[in-house]
Amino acid sequence: MLPIPDRPKPGLTTYDAKDPDTRFPPIEPLLPPDGAPNVLIVLLDDIGFGASSTFGGPCRTPTADRLAAGGLSYNRFHTTALCAPTRAALLSGRNHHSVGMGSITETATSAPGNSSMRPNTKAPLAMTLKLNGYSTAQFGKCHEVPVWQASPMGPFDAWPSVGGGFETFYGFIGGENNQWDPALYEGTTPVEPPATPEQGYHLTEDLADRAVNWVRQQKALMPDKPFFVYFAPGATHAPHHVPKEWADRYAGQFDDGWDVQRERTFARQKELGVIPADADLTSRHAEIPAWDDMPDELKPALARQMEVYAGFLEHVDHHVGRLIDAIEDLGVLGNTIVYYMIGDNGASAEGTLNGAFNEMANFNGMAALETPEFLVSKMDELGSPSSYNHYSVGWAWAMNAPFQWTKQVASHWGGTRNGTIVHWPEGIEERGGLRTQFTHVIDVAPTILEAAGLPEPTMVNGVQQSPIEGTSMLYTFNHSDAPEAHDLQYFEMFGNRGIYHRGWSAVTKHRTPWVMTGGALPAFDDDVWELYDGSSDYSQAHNLAADKPEMLAKLQRLWLIEATKYNVLPIDDRGAERFEPSMAGRPTLIHGKSQQFFPGMGRLSESSVLSIKNKSFSVTADVVVPDSGADGVIIAQGGRFGGWTVYAKQGKAKFVYNVLGIQEFATEADIPIPAGNHQVRMEFAYDGGGLAKGGDVTLYYDGRAVGTGRVEATQPMIFSADETTDIGYESGTTVTQDYTPVTSRFTGKINWVQIDLGDDNHDHYIDPEERLRIAMARQ
Repeated sequence: MLPIPDRPKPGLTTYDAKDPDTRFPPIEPLLPPDGAPNVLIVLLDDIGFGASSTFGGPCRTPTADRLAAGGLSYNRFHTTALCAPTRAALLSGRNHHSVGMGSITETATSAPGNSSMRPNTKAPLAMTLKLNGYSTAQFGKCHEVPVWQASPMGPFDAWPSVGGGFETFYGFIGGENNQWDPALYEGTTPVEPPATPEQGYHLTEDLADRAVNWVRQQKALMPDKPFFVYFAPGATHAPHHVPKEWADRYAGQFDDGWDVQRERTFARQKELGVIPADADLTSRHAEIPAWDDMPDELKPALARQMEVYAGFLEHVDHHVGRLIDAIEDLGVLGNTIVYYMIGDNGASAEGTLNGAFNEMANFNGMAALETPEFLVSKMDELGSPSSYNHYSVGWAWAMNAPFQWTKQVASHWGGTRNGTIVHWPEGIEERGGLRTQFTHVIDVAPTILEAAGLPEPTMVNGVQQSPIEGTSMLYTFNHSDAPEAHDLQYFEMFGNRGIYHRGWSAVTKHRTPWVMTGGALPAFDDDVWELYDGSSDYSQAHNLAADKPEMLAKLQRLWLIEATKYNVLPIDDRGAERFEPSMAGRPTLIHGKSQQFFPGMGRLSESSVLSIKNKSFSVTADVVVPDSGADGVIIAQGGRFGGWTVYAKQGKAKFVYNVLGIQEFATEADIPIPAGNHQVRMEFAYDGGGLAKGGDVTLYYDGRAVGTGRVEATQPMIFSADETTDIGYESGTTVTQDYTPVTSRFTGKINWVQIDLGDDNHDHYIDPEERLRIAMARQ
């Protein structure tokens, strides 16, 4: 029962503390059982089984190599095929649908398995460890906060440092972040990076600095108390941001393309013995182009994409090494369980067939804007602060060697099998061993509890707990030939589904990850299932569905049973409907057609702000301009890679719409904003006729037109995965290079800013008294 109840024993109570019979037991700090190990979980992002040098890949990972040489490598460890579900499963010891994370938080629905809300009957591992006397800290990515709870007002129950059980949190909320200019939180408080890219800042290094300092301080102040550190950098999720010198280390190494690289990796995997000697390399599917079929003029840019990615992976491994070194220098590495999971799913194929300079282009269905000529012209900028880049589908496929498919495809091992290392010198006898038992990310939590000698809690914070669904891996640590204990596991993501049972796997791929728009999906009953015998076919290379229909039918039925048990049903392959809150059935902070803001509000996620996409809208600001004139941001949404802003430059109002960092459309007033109290208004009249269309812009002062312009195209789905909306300033990168973050703060006074949808207000002026009356009526 957690928290452990305080149960003082009755006894003699004296009147005077000086009485010789006065006896009280000393106050003892809460500690786990003697010998409980420290725990470090390192979870990298979007890395295929065949990427790291530890598992035969081309990307040098000396820290992973070192830990594998001193510990155990697991070549049949599995994730869920997507980031947020894997993380929710890891931190709870339950299947991802059991904790409401059937997919990412941005596509949550009202169905229990897809709500993105962890039931309070399934407390996270960090909470259990903290309430048993561990010091707990998380550094890096948290993608488990429901989108409607990610605003500055919370609620913070799902944030790491509140309901998540971590006493310390330093990192970011969401699926990805700009590595050069991230949106960071310390606890639940927004903070700015300690330096700029020009000063050498990089998020991974910052996270490692924080983690190293925390571990040192924890051992200096609480040497008898074990720690639990969850280190989850954003690398190597797109954008692939890394200092140029790290990418340049791989210059020319990928010029032969992904088909050749895959063959090289396969040979190296057999040489290292990380895959069976009789394993076969799976074939390339028709949806994935051959390297020889790619345009010759594009190939240098494609090769550079992979050089940047490889540098990114080596860079993050280096900083993981700094954390390992710090623990070793403190003399506690011997009794520290290190889980080094090289990926939370397979390599990502979300970067289009040609790759992307700005991955948001694909998420908006606008990848065609990035022509081969454009990509070649931007080749030297890949990985730099001016890019938001991703590599091509072919490289993702190659990084998942020897398996089929990629991230999101939960049916096949290419999406779900990740090389994993466990290092614990005082608990593991063998050095450099290989473990081949089937294991899954839900097995980590029960392993740590067993190693610490802690019981699985039956009650946490007054709520009865449901059983952990994973199986402890501890039995494998010193028994390489032990029969596998986790012999049944379902998989599902966006309709891609599979089942593993006692060596056999039945799988069906339902949708292709990089097809964001268009393309008809088959009915679920029309999906074609495949069957593989893992006892003789490690890589799922030989489909036995036609030879063993009875076994296939048995496993299909078993998948349905498991899916029912763990809230997978109903299977949900919808696209746009899941992004729209009212259709998905999840809460939203925004209601109606108008939203009001006040100066100083900031770090408002896109889901916290009225959506102005694919429609007419207006922005009205009540400002006070000094006699010297006004400059700076009135309101800005998004940043360098897509967004819009209303601001003042040299006294004049301006509106800029930035399409993906590729096209910028500006409208400027003819005259400066007069001194005194005035209303500045921007109206955007959408052309209509579909998504991503343009529109006409008109600027007004106090209802008088002072400038017109034109926006030729807009973003229909999303501006950014990490940039926010700010009032009176701009955090992160700027929408336009017409100003800098330093000069973005408005020099006058902003009373309020309001966004209105449609064109309901034809006099272009909001009477202050009428505005107050309307606001009071709404309350």
